[in-house]
Amino acid sequence: MSLEGIVERREGSPAGNGNGPVAKQPAPPARPTYGDRRLRLNPNTEHKPERYDDVQSEYDSAIISYLERHLPPSMLDVSRDAKVEFMKEILSPYLPEGERNRVQRHKEYRKTLMSAYQPLHKELYSLHPSAFFVPSFLKAINDSTEESFRNLLSEPSPGIYTFRMFQPSFCELLLDEVENFEKWVNTVKFKIMRPNTMNKYGAVLDDFGLEAMLNKLIEEFVSPLAKVFFPEVGGSTLDSHHGFVVEYGKDKDVELGFHVDDAEVTLNVCLGKDFFGGDLFFRGIRCDKHVNTEAQPEQEILDYSHVPGQAVLHRGRHRHGARPTTSGHRINMLLWCRSSVFREMKKYQKDFSSWCGECQREKKERHSQSVAATKLAFFKAGGGSNT
Repeated sequence: MSLEGIVERREGSPAGNGNGPVAKQPAPPARPTYGDRRLRLNPNTEHKPERYDDVQSEYDSAIISYLERHLPPSMLDVSRDAKVEFMKEILSPYLPEGERNRVQRHKEYRKTLMSAYQPLHKELYSLHPSAFFVPSFLKAINDSTEESFRNLLSEPSPGIYTFRMFQPSFCELLLDEVENFEKWVNTVKFKIMRPNTMNKYGAVLDDFGLEAMLNKLIEEFVSPLAKVFFPEVGGSTLDSHHGFVVEYGKDKDVELGFHVDDAEVTLNVCLGKDFFGGDLFFRGIRCDKHVNTEAQPEQEILDYSHVPGQAVLHRGRHRHGARPTTSGHRINMLLWCRSSVFREMKKYQKDFSSWCGECQREKKERHSQSVAATKLAFFKAGGGSNT
């Protein structure tokens, strides 16, 4: 079966000479050897990271603090400044200089916006589990066992999990808040940053104050699921996010092309409103090398209809798109959950058969060919001895 089109990568908005004597710069700390610079795959749970709230950096202090648990032993006893420089070096390939400048501009934009915008529903800006979540979801998270999670979830296709998550009242409050924010932006003629490179309508939730709430949402309610169902793509080491809403319908985006997300794990929740169409279609998980290969018909093809309050959880590399919303107005909240540790580790990997469907197919094919060749050699050897 042919693909829906060339797969795009949907990328998010960024988390966007004086005179006088020159002071002598201290010598840089000794650079660890190559072997010493490899991050730990699993966090050192016995190590207590330092606080980096006061560090001026283009990277979020929470990411730096989280990454410290994955430092090699040789880096744990060095100074805080040396740790920061080491971790910034690790993170820098994911944020080139031009992007770092854009991130800094975006931070300034966000600071200006948050100082001026007055929230409509202040109760949204702190996480209130019993008011936000449906009881079945809350019970599964509180029980915190794989069995409780599987009792909650449906898996209509391998690696795609659906479940009831948010109360209707929460969806309505968030829709009101987004609408209020967009009206305010238009009134004061403030430029609004769109969520990503493919959606022309919607808003970044972190930009108007919801970042802390979303951090807690991911840490306490998304990460437990990701650890169980997506450990091979960094589900147990999620340390940052990009949270936003997208809007489809008349005078909005109509559909969304075939793509993969700039995320390790994606949470997609339909908030409403009344609409027809807009089905998601999924076509298998792929690494960069195989992103444009065909889907396997019996295993990798799924069309899914949105239901308000219902969540879809999948790997960011699971290729997907959205059919046209033919009438009404559809708004979805998305959380792109990321792992800087996984992205660093992936640089040293060549085999992605633990999650890439095409890598898995090729590996099985090589195994089958090897078995067939061994059998043929065995029979030839046996036949030769009988003559």
